[in-house]
Amino acid sequence: VNTSGSTAESKSVAISDSALIASTNASHKYLGAVPGDSWSLLLPTTHIAGLNVLIRATALGSRVIDNRNTVNYIDADFISIVPTQLHKALTSDAKLLEHLSAAEAVLVGGGPVSDKLKKEAANKHVKIVTTYGMTEMSGGCVYNQKPLDGVEVKITSDRLIKLTGPMMASGYISDNGQLTSFGNDGWFESSDVGELSSGLLEVNGRSDEVIISGGENISLPFVEEKIRALLPNQEVIAFALPDEVWGEKLCIGSTSKVSIEEIKKSIGSLLSPKEVFLFEQIPATSIGKPDRRAAKNLALKIIGGN
Repeated sequence: VNTSGSTAESKSVAISDSALIASTNASHKYLGAVPGDSWSLLLPTTHIAGLNVLIRATALGSRVIDNRNTVNYIDADFISIVPTQLHKALTSDAKLLEHLSAAEAVLVGGGPVSDKLKKEAANKHVKIVTTYGMTEMSGGCVYNQKPLDGVEVKITSDRLIKLTGPMMASGYISDNGQLTSFGNDGWFESSDVGELSSGLLEVNGRSDEVIISGGENISLPFVEEKIRALLPNQEVIAFALPDEVWGEKLCIGSTSKVSIEEIKKSIGSLLSPKEVFLFEQIPATSIGKPDRRAAKNLALKIIGGN
């Protein structure tokens, strides 16, 4: 299964059937799922989150309800989505919202979910479960900040999140079919920065989604969150371009005009973009994550065109 590759090159991950079964069993135990319960498919099956829906439905002896590319959703007991889909349901898609509201639980993973979005979901009777994980751990393995059964979490001295458990994948497969394990200590070290407090995992963002601009560390998802709070109807993506003065220059792409001065007045100069690029659409991976590499390349094309 390929990783989503939103900030780095996509990798092919080898996952055993026993790892997938362990992931499915741990998820169903947390959710209280019983045989006959159904899953709604709203994600591409080329990635682990979509594949897991197929596997979970099979494990429960129910058919997969394929709700992709439709406006007439068939209700299901459980649903798995990414934050962009939750945002869409809460802001502009009443039918999707109705579908989410009818489920026993809606797993939301693949990116951070702001407190504001969680509150709006609760107000609209959507019972969300935030999930954290990656292809290398057969998908989500931490639900509502709690590690699933069998999952262990450690934080390294560099504040990176390390994970292990029976759902850990076997390793990476190279182009010539060579299998390489993640390491020799039985743990997978992620690129995510986090902290553990009273058994709960707080994910503070990806180390490769933090730029150093003028000597200051800036989290790109945090910038997006702040701008969306200020301009709720604005589609934005934050990324960096190399810059002689700043080292890395904070930029944003948007589908409509954005005033840098307006942003600066509200959230301060540190988190304000140095440049705004107008995109026809916000680049995203096939699973709906913001594609920062594509945004950077688009911006460089625009600069080159000018």
